[in-house]
Amino acid sequence: MAKQERAIRTRNALIAAAAELFDQDGFEASSLAVISARAGVSSGALHFHFANKAALVDGVVDAAGERLQLITRHRDALSLQVLIDASHDLMQGLARDVVLRAGFALSARPERTAAARDLRRDWQAWVEATVERAAREGALVPDVTPRDLAATVVAVAAGLETLGGGDRRWLERSTLTRFWALLLPCVVSPAARELFVALGRTGAESVPRAVPVAPPRIGS
Repeated sequence: MAKQERAIRTRNALIAAAAELFDQDGFEASSLAVISARAGVSSGALHFHFANKAALVDGVVDAAGERLQLITRHRDALSLQVLIDASHDLMQGLARDVVLRAGFALSARPERTAAARDLRRDWQAWVEATVERAAREGALVPDVTPRDLAATVVAVAAGLETLGGGDRRWLERSTLTRFWALLLPCVVSPAARELFVALGRTGAESVPRAVPVAPPRIGS
């Protein structure tokens, strides 16, 4: 058991080191020797767990995929609010978790093997399914199609991810709150708007009860 635990720790250390270097220096500039040194393990240990750089990319993407599964886990709320909450969690994860951030970036790399996950496609599929559930719950106004709403959410998330790579302010909660504050009146009926929190429920819980929860003013 101790040997297995050491192997897991070594693998996780390699994945973390690879994610940090891929995120910091880029894929091409990050060598296996530097990654193993950053992880504090020998080159032999690295090759025991990952046959080559492509396998290490798959390892980072898989680890990021596990984090994405936690973000898109089942939540006890209306589906549209679940989508709002998950989109905030994704942006916060991209800002703070280098493995998640590197995994999304590496999803587009041609070096991935055929078996590697595509995190952007996984996110898109989850968004589409969640929006379909929201439509069945009657949350959307009649002239809004689930397909159009899902495409909008996916496109905005992809744009914020890309922009956030150069400027973390794009990943701040206030940025996505502005988006949802603008979008919700267009997709839900006036009677249902009070059911949804553009700030996300996690963000709303962090605001003192004496302070009204309201979306930031555009341009503030």
